[in-house]
Amino acid sequence: MQHIVTIERIEKLNHDTLRIVTDKPKKYDFNPGQATEMAVNKPGWENEKRPFTFTSLPEDPMLEFIIKIYPSHDGTTDKLLELKGGDEVILHYIFGSIYYRGPGLFIAGGAGITPFIAILRKLNKNNNDQGRNKLVYANKTSKDIILKDELEVLLNNRVTHILSEEESPDHPHGLITKDFLKDQMEGGEEFFYVCGPPPMMEAVVKHLKDLGIPEKKIVQEGW
Repeated sequence: MQHIVTIERIEKLNHDTLRIVTDKPKKYDFNPGQATEMAVNKPGWENEKRPFTFTSLPEDPMLEFIIKIYPSHDGTTDKLLELKGGDEVILHYIFGSIYYRGPGLFIAGGAGITPFIAILRKLNKNNNDQGRNKLVYANKTSKDIILKDELEVLLNNRVTHILSEEESPDHPHGLITKDFLKDQMEGGEEFFYVCGPPPMMEAVVKHLKDLGIPEKKIVQEGW
């Protein structure tokens, strides 16, 4: 089943990230952390579907998507730059296996933060597990960080940003290594939530397993 929805507003969050807010179909439901396939409702683009995560909550009156754009790819995200209020996008099936299972360490890379945004917003709204979750967020540079201020609020400042291509006195520099993860662990984590580019996810999951974390405690998207 597909739904055609209208863009209510579209704005840039940073140099390469868009926030798109659309109307919401009736009886449309999803879980925080899930995604849908989206296509632009313009000639020649109707079947160019790409997966994007809901960052709004299921009970919100509108749908929100926070999307990294890649103009050099000449693809769907590039086409999104041309859209404005009143244009339409096509939503397809809902999917996703990342959902909140209990307190833990969230580990995100780049746009991999998006499923965690809805989860953390929901926890904050319901005042659940306050102060029991922590986020490690990897980006190339500080300008790539999405919703930095909101994430600090949602996690009571329990956020560590690590930058691979920028040295900063405020953030660790480099990649997420096994030793880095070990330093971030506090011993009481029940789960480890991982989302990001496939090479990053593979490396992080391996590090976690090498640190003795059982696979059943690692939550990641099943592709």
